[in-house]
Amino acid sequence: MTDLYIGMMSGTSLDGVDAALVRFDAAGRPELLADHALPYPDEVRAEILALQPRGGDELDRGARLGNRLAEIYARAGRELLEKAGLSPAQIRAVACHGQTVRHAPHAGYTIQIGNMARLAELSGIDVIADFRSRDVAAGGHGAPLVPAFQQSVFSSPDERRVIVNIGGISNLARLHRGLPAIGFDCGPGNMLMDAWCRRHTGRPYDDDGRWAAGGRAHPQLLAAMLDEPYLRQPPPKSTGRDLFDDAWLEGHLAALPAAPAPQDVQATLLALSARAIADAILRHCPDNQAVYVCGGGARNGALMAEIGRLLSGQRIAAIEALGLPAQLIEAVAFAWLGWRFDRRESGNLPEVTGAQGPRILGALYPR
Repeated sequence: MTDLYIGMMSGTSLDGVDAALVRFDAAGRPELLADHALPYPDEVRAEILALQPRGGDELDRGARLGNRLAEIYARAGRELLEKAGLSPAQIRAVACHGQTVRHAPHAGYTIQIGNMARLAELSGIDVIADFRSRDVAAGGHGAPLVPAFQQSVFSSPDERRVIVNIGGISNLARLHRGLPAIGFDCGPGNMLMDAWCRRHTGRPYDDDGRWAAGGRAHPQLLAAMLDEPYLRQPPPKSTGRDLFDDAWLEGHLAALPAAPAPQDVQATLLALSARAIADAILRHCPDNQAVYVCGGGARNGALMAEIGRLLSGQRIAAIEALGLPAQLIEAVAFAWLGWRFDRRESGNLPEVTGAQGPRILGALYPR
């Protein structure tokens, strides 16, 4: 049996699909062979955003969007294999996260769309998907799932470290020798910053945080946003656009006596993301020595600098220092979850998700 897997991740940032071609050894150590990023077309991103709030005709719109996403995932896989000079027959499976449009573990469900049967048909490769539902069925949040991979790959006997992923939502994994791994969603990562930047500058994101760095954080707005009950809630916990959406921000802005300048709002949103991460580390990861950052936020110099200021004395570095590219950690992690599924080994950490115990995650769609 081949040991090559394709991991695909499309997260809450809605920028597109990250695909990673990974080989695993017998111990599950990954070797990244090739990667590919395929941006979402504007109309697909708009359709995903339209499904976030409850609305009419959701079943039809969701099914049609799932078919479209399957085509995008298939194209990403095809272009990745072309880069690597490989054929579908050489790949054991595609492990695909799908696109989250509703996350409600408190109600017993989480929804990641994408027609995975269609993806198997189009790609000619076995597809493993629906990783979160089994954990939710066992009483967990179904998130975050990446800490199990991070514990396996990035733990150190010599350094107390935290891995922080800053995508649309930020999450962390505590990897301290002698303590169980914990992980949870900290709060907004890039999601609110990206949306505000797009609205006021027309750019999809604030390159290196330069626009935010030219503004000043608004103390009253920042204090109000930091008073969000989710940020004080103990783990296990998870969140997403169901809470931290544009309406959440607009509600806080409407409560102010005067509207701040757009650039100052951007600076405040950056401060919020940094504080949510730093406060979580200080509260739940005492005596931590190093923070390794992955996801798009690792490329935001202003955000990294602010996290470093708040966590003075701790090493702050992009996760490339540990051997894998920052943007591909989640794609590689889902390839790892596919590898675990094939071995019928658990993929969750109950102490992270709150599930009743270890569970085998995923569902198979044969080619």
